[in-house]
Amino acid sequence: MHLRNVELFCEVASRSSFSKAAEAHQVSQSAASQAVQTLEDRLGTVLIDRSQRPLSLTMAGQIYYDGCRHLLETFRQVEEQVFAINDRVTGRLRVAAIYSVGLIEMAESVSEYRATYPDVSLSVDYLHPDAVSQRILNGDADLGIVSFPRAAGEFTVVPWLEQKMVIVLPPGHPQAPCNGSDGCRSPEVLAGEPFVGFCSDLRIRRQIDRWLKTAGVSVDVVHEFDNCEHIKRAVEAGSGVAILPEPTLRSEVARGSLVTLDPGTADWKRPLGFIHRRNRQLTTAAQRFIEKLEETTDGQ
Repeated sequence: MHLRNVELFCEVASRSSFSKAAEAHQVSQSAASQAVQTLEDRLGTVLIDRSQRPLSLTMAGQIYYDGCRHLLETFRQVEEQVFAINDRVTGRLRVAAIYSVGLIEMAESVSEYRATYPDVSLSVDYLHPDAVSQRILNGDADLGIVSFPRAAGEFTVVPWLEQKMVIVLPPGHPQAPCNGSDGCRSPEVLAGEPFVGFCSDLRIRRQIDRWLKTAGVSVDVVHEFDNCEHIKRAVEAGSGVAILPEPTLRSEVARGSLVTLDPGTADWKRPLGFIHRRNRQLTTAAQRFIEKLEETTDGQ
């Protein structure tokens, strides 16, 4: 039995897709399918139910998946210890990040990381916050990047940075500053405004609600989305105003499609952090990735 086949099976199981698993491992879809078929032939049973979409594990497949995840984790830890003797950074690093972490900054960091550590197989998936946490819990990601991280339960948090939150308006709004981003107003300018917010089940939405309540401001929520990009598009379309992290708005402000107001409140900040499984030591590859992101965003 080749370990590579086990790795591909676990990838297919976690992503419920042969094509996505193949892409993550940079192999053809037929190669991923053949790897699973080889394991099924060896075990004499079907591991993955291919009759439905998305793919699902059979009872035997679930048992095999749970055991193989632990096997692969142990194998990677042993490899890490051996490579560390020669200060070699290698292995596989699976990162799960929220959509709004900053795609431009992430792209730069990922590119630099791959150039610096070519022996590391790095994959980065952008997901809903709950999906990021679930990936970590399931052992399907080594490192997560989330906003308002909490060190509780199964997670350990490594703080990263804090992003200033600003009021976002369409250019023609009566409160919009002339130069796009230097205006300063109190949160009271939001009172009674149609508001485009995050979904109510997200931590960032609950925090924004607390900020507005503290400021004594009531808004009319007209749309809810689970990511910054959709909120920005709605504000650009004139659907309302919003509160978003300032770094996520730089391109829109630069081209004049959105304007921002400083709410004049020092505590309106969005913390970003890395999460990983408690009692599971970060690999050298993960530590170097964190360091690379910290270098890229130094001073933000």
